[in-house]
Amino acid sequence: MNTEKTILVVEDNPDDEILTIRALKKANITNNIVVARDGQEALTLLLSGSAPIRPSVILLDLKLPKVNGLEVLRTLKLNDQTKNIPVVVLTSSNQEKDIVDAYHYSANSYVRKTVDVELYTSRISTVGTYWITINEEYPQRAS
Repeated sequence: MNTEKTILVVEDNPDDEILTIRALKKANITNNIVVARDGQEALTLLLSGSAPIRPSVILLDLKLPKVNGLEVLRTLKLNDQTKNIPVVVLTSSNQEKDIVDAYHYSANSYVRKTVDVELYTSRISTVGTYWITINEEYPQRAS
């Protein structure tokens, strides 16, 4: 496993954060996991400062404080530095409008959270395995 790859989890619910990280570890995904607990923190990590992080995948909740997930997604996909980072929307929302909006803003995937812990763990394991071990990343270009 390439431990140099980073996963950014954008999640404001501490229980969902713990469950997501446990599911990734259960799938033997031992990569660096960075957590942002609101949309503004995610944007700051990705776009600000002299050394913004460049994750291999972002697991993005929609219902976030400060800046909602759809606005985070829109901002990232409009920015040349972040537009090619895969974003998996990971949310409890089953509203058709959220699904349509997420794909409109170029989400790479939309995964619904579930209260069934085993099913949730399976979904996160599958998502993590795909984006970290199977998917070929978009090549980074030197600045």
